Amino acid sequence: MTAIAPGHDARKIVLHEVGLRDGLQAEKQVVPLEQKIRWTEILLTAGVDIIQLGSFVHPVKVPQMADTDALFKYFSAPGRKPAGAVLSGLVLNEKGLERGMACGVDMFCMGVSASETHSKKNTGMSIADATTRIIAMARQATDAGKRVQLSVQSAFGCGFEGKVPAERVLKIAGQFLDAGFRNLSLADTAGHATPLQVEELFGGILKLAPDTECTCHFHNTYGLGMATVCAAMDVGVMCFESSVAGLGGCPFTKVAGGNVCTEDLVHYLHRLGLRPEVNQEKLVELARDMSRFFNREMPGMVYKIGLAAVAPACS
Repeated sequence: MTAIAPGHDARKIVLHEVGLRDGLQAEKQVVPLEQKIRWTEILLTAGVDIIQLGSFVHPVKVPQMADTDALFKYFSAPGRKPAGAVLSGLVLNEKGLERGMACGVDMFCMGVSASETHSKKNTGMSIADATTRIIAMARQATDAGKRVQLSVQSAFGCGFEGKVPAERVLKIAGQFLDAGFRNLSLADTAGHATPLQVEELFGGILKLAPDTECTCHFHNTYGLGMATVCAAMDVGVMCFESSVAGLGGCPFTKVAGGNVCTEDLVHYLHRLGLRPEVNQEKLVELARDMSRFFNREMPGMVYKIGLAAVAPACS
């Protein structure tokens, strides 16, 4: 495998941290707002490009997200985030979009599940209804000057339905592209992705629209998280969603598995000579702090065994 697909600029690799949303939403122990602020500040100083602060969902369904509005308002105040840092938020419906507009979201993430069962459990909508509504919401957000990322969830398989046909995934992606959107993500909600699937689906999207800005979101449910990351890099994906300490898992899928771990991903990039300005030591310390907070060992590897010593180049 190559590190970066030919023709792609390694400097454009983007790190999208989703731990404060996807990482925390499955946790039973609610994290106080002050703790979330402190963790976010560490992520900002570490040099992560995009931080997903939360989702705009009903607090009864996902109590961890009850303070999402307050968290965005805090970091939207002048001087509380570096220039260029982007704060993203997940929205599922028009009410969530309205809340996000009011509290300072920079980039809205919204999507459609390629599994009818997961779509109905997650949003209460069919795939067709969700696609129509999400495209309308995306247009509303872009008209307001906001960045938008559209995703196809359960793109590589579903914990309830099993295999998801590639044709269905590419059909949804094609509808997004036809509507004029070029920032697309494929999410492995159930952790079923294999490298061959990654190449097939992202390759299919780039064939439909070579100018698409592709993002990948992988879970390590069955141990293939980093393998799918490598496959995505090979095919030309430049934006990677991950979670510090490997926290995460959708509470509305059958088996919730953690995300690809941010500090493990950054450690790998550093071994390739990529994104050296991202402070992996801060990410490792943050993972250790999260481990102490939740009083358990986290799925990530690097925070437990330390950073690898990089051998000097051979003369």
